[in-house]
Amino acid sequence: MPFADVVLRSEFCQGLPADCLARLEQLAQSRSFPPGTVLFTEGAVHTDFHVVVEGHVRLDMVVPGRGRIPILTAGPGDVLAWSALLGDGTMTSTGIALDPVRTVAFPGEPLRQLCETDERLGYHFMRKLAAALSRRLLATRLQLLDLFADHVPVLPEAVVPERPGDPEC
Repeated sequence: MPFADVVLRSEFCQGLPADCLARLEQLAQSRSFPPGTVLFTEGAVHTDFHVVVEGHVRLDMVVPGRGRIPILTAGPGDVLAWSALLGDGTMTSTGIALDPVRTVAFPGEPLRQLCETDERLGYHFMRKLAAALSRRLLATRLQLLDLFADHVPVLPEAVVPERPGDPEC
């Protein structure tokens, strides 16, 4: 399938101006991963930024005393390995293909340079990325609340002593 069709089907890239998509196409690479493939590993450096086109990727984190814990599942339109674009490329989770996965991969450094030199593309791209990371942050927060719900101590309600002479409300 031609790149333009793949990108246009991606929720992440919908709404990007056509000229921006054309410049992104020069960097994009189609990648396929069979079920069970580790796309990247927590703590390791990964240099490509991915947009999931098909399939699902489970993101796991190592929790001290609990081992590897699934944090969330990324699907079509979701971004993976954003640290390759924004940071030093050190992964904050491990990504494992749950079923056949297809992504559009962008090499992090050239993509970062493109976003810096083409401010219009950079603005649109980073705006999309910020929205995606905001959704990811909320999903992760909800997952962590579920994960640690059994371990949160129940605190007694505060007891406020009555002072003599205080009127009741």
